[in-house]
Amino acid sequence: MKFTAIIIISIWLSGCAGVVATSENLEGAPATLTPRGATYQDLVSLPPPAGRIFVSVYDFRDQTGQYRPAPASTFSTAVTQGAAAMLTGALSESGWFIPLERVGLQNLLTERRIIRAEFERFGQPDTLPSLRAASVMLEGGIIAFESNVRTGGAGAEYFGIGASGQYQVDQVTVNLRAVEISTGEILANVTTTKTIYSKELRAGVYRFIDFRRLLEAEAGITTNEPVQMAVMSAVESAVIHLIARGVENRLWNLAPGVNIHDTLLGEYLDASIPML
Repeated sequence: MKFTAIIIISIWLSGCAGVVATSENLEGAPATLTPRGATYQDLVSLPPPAGRIFVSVYDFRDQTGQYRPAPASTFSTAVTQGAAAMLTGALSESGWFIPLERVGLQNLLTERRIIRAEFERFGQPDTLPSLRAASVMLEGGIIAFESNVRTGGAGAEYFGIGASGQYQVDQVTVNLRAVEISTGEILANVTTTKTIYSKELRAGVYRFIDFRRLLEAEAGITTNEPVQMAVMSAVESAVIHLIARGVENRLWNLAPGVNIHDTLLGEYLDASIPML
């Protein structure tokens, strides 16, 4: 019986060693496009608008003031600082908006001055068109990050052989609002929330095989949902809800002959006020 138990445990440990070796080999994996979730599929499947809207995004900052909890740091933030780039990408991919460069506006103006200097140097007329003005300005940011919203776990052990698992739920909240540039009026305001799941599974054995022989082995795996993926999903959802609210309030229109309740936007309108 002891010999059989040793063989079984050896096979199990060999499998664990294979998992560790495979994890180490991930360093050589080639770079790939960032994976996208179900919200992105909804974003690129929206019904066409009557006309695309020129929008400007100057900033979309992290307003949470939260730092990464583990390891504790006053330099590494809990959420991404690149939310403005995520929002600009989501606006463009929705097919409803044409985002204008405003985050790097100073760089753009510098390049335009260089072009005009080249025109002047070679005696050519200045044919550089003026920058296009936006119809709507989008403001907002990441307004909340809550860790340990929900935690839990379970485990069991018998004669030194046991297994356990635990999970943790965090939450990120994004606010997005559309502003009428001529008057400063808030046309639409949307707040979305995305949960972030982390889980850990462990298994181990700790027992005496013989009077002087102790067997000890442990294996585990931890899975953490990337925070930036959760922020990206929340931003994409905010863009979809903003479009739906705008169509409902007649701020912008669907293509002629399309009913909002026959499209994906209707589903987002129905789910716009979730119950606690």
